[in-house]
Amino acid sequence: MTGTARTVTLTLDSGDVDLSFTDDERGKGHPFLLLHGGGGPQTVAGFAGLLAEQRPARVITPVHPGFGGTARPDWLTDVPTLAQVYIRLLEDLGLEDVTVVGNSIGGWIAAETALLGSDRISSVVLVNAAGIHVPGHPVADPFALTPAELSALSFHDVEKFRIDPSTFSDEQRAVAAANMAALQVYSGPHTMADPTLRERLAKVTLPVLVAWGESDQVVDTVYGRAYAAAIPGARFELLPRTGHMPQIETPGQLLPLVWDFAEVHATHRPTD
Repeated sequence: MTGTARTVTLTLDSGDVDLSFTDDERGKGHPFLLLHGGGGPQTVAGFAGLLAEQRPARVITPVHPGFGGTARPDWLTDVPTLAQVYIRLLEDLGLEDVTVVGNSIGGWIAAETALLGSDRISSVVLVNAAGIHVPGHPVADPFALTPAELSALSFHDVEKFRIDPSTFSDEQRAVAAANMAALQVYSGPHTMADPTLRERLAKVTLPVLVAWGESDQVVDTVYGRAYAAAIPGARFELLPRTGHMPQIETPGQLLPLVWDFAEVHATHRPTD
């Protein structure tokens, strides 16, 4: 990943947490907080680089504690608390006018940051987010599926993006196992959903874009539309020929959507 790797110690009411993140300032300009899904930080690394390279954007890409070989403190066990960690990071970095973009569980975290109502955030983009309960449309259970099965549900063009765990090194296998263990802790007892979240989303006041790959079989389009419908004023955009991770499969579709939405809702505009 291009950018500067940094680690900061953040202090919350619950305790301290060491947070690792990449800070790509090549594009300077509008700040983005880019939150990865259960596959780990590499699932958004390419998109982060693209955004900083092609737009006047500063892209902060954290590693959720417990992922990517990082440590997770015992008190950090749920998504709402993780959202508080990221608000604290924005405060620590002195960032304002931030667009929070999250994919999968990263989208769930982004939704919880929207509920915290920080004045440092100007807009939120949920990309095939998990987190809500939609009767008849459950989130695919990543803990009951093999990596190959999960990969098959995640992409429109499965052959092009198929993941083959047999090619992993011992180190990659260990990181993948640790990622899955951390995901299980954060996702809680209801398999990638918080039964209270859908109703709570009615309190969101920030502008929200819900972008959804139409071929996603991890969280389907009915689920995506329910997400958007739960958030006052949210905009829903369907991405054709795209699965669960548009930032990997069709970044050329996702990037202008994210950028234009961020710009429209920016609170700090450059002056001539």
